[in-house]
Amino acid sequence: MPSQVFARRTGFFYIAFLLSSLTTIRAQKQNFPWMSPRLSPDERASLVVKEMTLDEKISLLHGTGMSGLGPVSPLAAKSNGGAGYVVGVPRLRIPALQMSDAAYGVRMSGQNGRYSTALPSCLGGAANWDLEAAYEYGALIGRELRAQGYNMSLGGGVNLAREPRNGRTFEYMGEDPVLAGTMVGQVIKGLQAQHVIGDIKHYALNDQESGRNSVNVNIDQRSMRETDLLAFEIGIRESDAASVMCSYNRVNGDYACENKYLLTDLLKHDWNFKGFVLSDWGGTHSAAKASVAGLDHEEPAEIFYGDAYKNAVESGTIPVAELDEHVRRIVRAMFATDVIDDPPQKGVVDVVGGLATARKIAEQSIVLLKNEHGVLPLDAAKIRSIAVIGAHSDVGMISGGGSAQVDPPGGNAIMPPGKGQTHWQDQIWFPTSPLKAIKAKLPRAQVQYDAGTDPSAAAALAKTADVAIVFAYQWESEGMDLDSLALSGNQEDLIATVASANAHTIVVLETGSPVTMPWADEVSGILEAWYAGSSGAEAVANLLFGDVNPSAKLPITFPKSDADLPHPTIVKPPAKSTTQAGDPEAWKKIADGLPAFQVHYDEGLKVGYKWYDAEKKPVQFPFGYGLSYTTYAYSGLKVAPGAKVRVTFTVANTGRRAGAEVAEVYAALPTSAAEPPKRLVGWSKVKLNAGESKEVSIELEPKYLSVFNVEHNAWELVPGDYVLLVGGSSDDLPLKESVHLK
Repeated sequence: MPSQVFARRTGFFYIAFLLSSLTTIRAQKQNFPWMSPRLSPDERASLVVKEMTLDEKISLLHGTGMSGLGPVSPLAAKSNGGAGYVVGVPRLRIPALQMSDAAYGVRMSGQNGRYSTALPSCLGGAANWDLEAAYEYGALIGRELRAQGYNMSLGGGVNLAREPRNGRTFEYMGEDPVLAGTMVGQVIKGLQAQHVIGDIKHYALNDQESGRNSVNVNIDQRSMRETDLLAFEIGIRESDAASVMCSYNRVNGDYACENKYLLTDLLKHDWNFKGFVLSDWGGTHSAAKASVAGLDHEEPAEIFYGDAYKNAVESGTIPVAELDEHVRRIVRAMFATDVIDDPPQKGVVDVVGGLATARKIAEQSIVLLKNEHGVLPLDAAKIRSIAVIGAHSDVGMISGGGSAQVDPPGGNAIMPPGKGQTHWQDQIWFPTSPLKAIKAKLPRAQVQYDAGTDPSAAAALAKTADVAIVFAYQWESEGMDLDSLALSGNQEDLIATVASANAHTIVVLETGSPVTMPWADEVSGILEAWYAGSSGAEAVANLLFGDVNPSAKLPITFPKSDADLPHPTIVKPPAKSTTQAGDPEAWKKIADGLPAFQVHYDEGLKVGYKWYDAEKKPVQFPFGYGLSYTTYAYSGLKVAPGAKVRVTFTVANTGRRAGAEVAEVYAALPTSAAEPPKRLVGWSKVKLNAGESKEVSIELEPKYLSVFNVEHNAWELVPGDYVLLVGGSSDDLPLKESVHLK
């Protein structure tokens, strides 16, 4: 056959193939009109719901079970190995939901034969006050979820730190609603950009783990709207989150997952939330009451939203329209996040890229708390010997536990090879060794390690070294609270003993919450590294030796003692009001619920720094605080009223090296507003070369200057004189300007 003829025939067949394919696509869109991306998510969801049978609708309202938390359906065999699995509707092209816990990385990867990057803890991520970093935090998790075959994340914690001893403080974003809500919004925005359903949790007032299944939180409406709920409102607004997880606890009498005020009146009506509400695992307590309150989906099984729900629909107890609205919201979330149009494809996680991102975010998250006489950064050219002490720093750095736990590659670094499998509430160290990272900076110096179990032996080693670096930790996990903010074990004695032997003692803290520091005056330097993630050791070493200039600021106050907290002792439930994690019979008990015990948040509006300000309590380190290896100066404050108040000022780098300063703006409201002394209303992270200055301009959201009027169910600006304060922390605000607003 001549080549020209062959080419013509080949071209003909190719054109015919294309026409056939287009015909098929058109036919598919005619048969499945909801598959057209030209339609809005609302239109697509409404179309597909009309085609579903009752059983198909019910199948989308619940998971398929989880070992230890309820009966497991045979359908769970198709799960990807995550925390939740929801069967799809294949005949209508609606895929299954594959859910994974993913607070600071994808959970259970090791158990499923996979790999995940551990980012710094969420509280550490909030400490960088950097919106771009928060977005990349979420984007990395989203990419790794997709590579592992998941299309829904269960991260996104934003509960405020009313109780800093909460075992999940490390999963959250600190004590201020504007900071926490804005940062979590960027995390979810970055995650959903990867075509994964994002989730904000635990809605709401789930501020302690002790008795979380039975506690009844008592708080006035104004206080919760201006504090805990404002963080959720901002996060949902900033991210357009596709789902919200309701919490275990009761709020003013009703369980959060059957609380009509929270789920319908506020979330769906006032905030115009378009996604769906799913329960925390085992947090559903009814069918009809939860349904009418606004709960769309039960996890992890079908105790109430399976046959019981179907029977209620068939009997007329639950209207069909109510069922359809739940299903529509679930399917809409799938269309809105493109998990239907662009389903995940399992692939290879970018390990190298993930480690680099984790290191970069950790470098921006580690807070320099003390630097007496400029002991930091360390000069590698002058140091001959270093003693590295404590916290298994020869092999790794600790991480946070519970459902946020990320499996370290190779297993728990403090266990023998092959013996380090992750179990619930294990203390897990990642294989990122500070000792090795410090040795890499000092190839010609003597770097020795002491475990710190014997303070006198550690002090003897420290006495022989130019510098002593003590690594100390406080471990946290879901399902428990800390008894105290004090360091556990003998660590306080260890630090004090080492400091008495070496005047150049630096403490590196690996914690998920603030810690009290009776030893703070005895040491020269303090770094708060949080739970630093997969590349934590390299990040710590880069800050210690000045390769990176610290720029992080505290997202949570460090008090001087537990006695200074709003609740010096955590209110804990009686034994009959608790269940054990993993109790195989627990699911049978949730219909009636556990006996309630009461927690009263009488501090109301005074959360975190607002409490210490109002009560005039001195703190160890204030909210928004963090040192640098350079210095900054503020000047030229101007405040312009208008539809949005504009605050303009200049920040100058007055030191000898480049850095980034988090410039914070606070407002003191008129006395008639009856508010705490000041509140954060904006900030900007400003990058400056040595000697450089920049003018910064920030428009303030009117809501951040307003109070919530319960009678009017509205945010209102109180007429009067407002004082705008600008500076480098909540306790260091050199610029002040008044403006009259009405």
